[in-house]
Amino acid sequence: MSSIQALVRPNIINLKAYSSARDEFSGQLGVFLDANENPFGRLNRYPDPHQTQLKEQLAILKQVTAKNVFIGNGSDEVIDVLYRVFCSPEKDHVILCPPTYGMYEVSAQINGVGIINIPLDAQFQLQSEKILAANNHDQTAKLLFLCSPNNPTGNTLFAIDEVLQSFQGIVVVDEAYIDFSRTPSYLEKLQAYPNLVIMQTFSKARGLAAARVGVAYASEEIVQYMNKVKPPYNVSKLNQEAALEALAQEAQFQQHVNHILEQRAWLEQELKNLKLVRKIYPSDANFLLLEVTDANRIYADLVSRQVITRNRHSLVENCIRITVGHETENQKLIDELKKIKP
Repeated sequence: MSSIQALVRPNIINLKAYSSARDEFSGQLGVFLDANENPFGRLNRYPDPHQTQLKEQLAILKQVTAKNVFIGNGSDEVIDVLYRVFCSPEKDHVILCPPTYGMYEVSAQINGVGIINIPLDAQFQLQSEKILAANNHDQTAKLLFLCSPNNPTGNTLFAIDEVLQSFQGIVVVDEAYIDFSRTPSYLEKLQAYPNLVIMQTFSKARGLAAARVGVAYASEEIVQYMNKVKPPYNVSKLNQEAALEALAQEAQFQQHVNHILEQRAWLEQELKNLKLVRKIYPSDANFLLLEVTDANRIYADLVSRQVITRNRHSLVENCIRITVGHETENQKLIDELKKIKP
């Protein structure tokens, strides 16, 4: 038994995955009478359940093999599938490091997985010793979710290698915002750590939030287990095509990322001049976390002015999170903030 198999739920190891019509025949030509589809229409056929073309393109771009790639209906499905592969309900645990992305906790609760919270320190960095000490004979965590750059704080997490070297479960590094950071992706370390899963997405830098395309990069063994658990047609043909089209627009992608980074720097300078802003946290993402004089009041005031930000006061005291928009949106934000009393 491999070290990964020892972490997988026994019922998933023994699971015989559903075999769809497109699993049994994957050719493009023929008279298709196998899947009870309607013979009329442009979208009448089921999509490729394995997202073959998309995985092949991502494999080339990321310098991995297609067998290292899992495609989900958004990153939220990737998170859910990981819980269902590794964590038995009412038995296993996950380690989370708040403040962080809320769906890790929600998905754990849905799947009946115990949560061990090891908060980030005052600098929003990992408390690696506490994370590793949390695994003991009383409670063993099968999963650890690390968001880097982190949401909602925006900073890159350090000491991930230290955790990877010693953690006995699966370490999931969520890199939804990696394209806005100068820090290298953990993809380059995928072969070194068999327990590593890297999550990325088309929702942020690729501008496809509406298409819901999430990606996980992991060992071939982990990806095989994830494929056993996912629904057969979890990513639509339209969404696969949208992702492939986005990958073909590399120059535009780089242009948009550079523009967002320029606007992030501009926003930071403008925000520094406002009395209601107490602190701007460093960001490696496409957003800024601000400590303000009164987050609840300022958030509500901005809403009344039709400028929608994210109130993160419940996670980080008196903080709001501002996504970097295009020039006119960012200027509108600054103009309206100047009208609000500190």
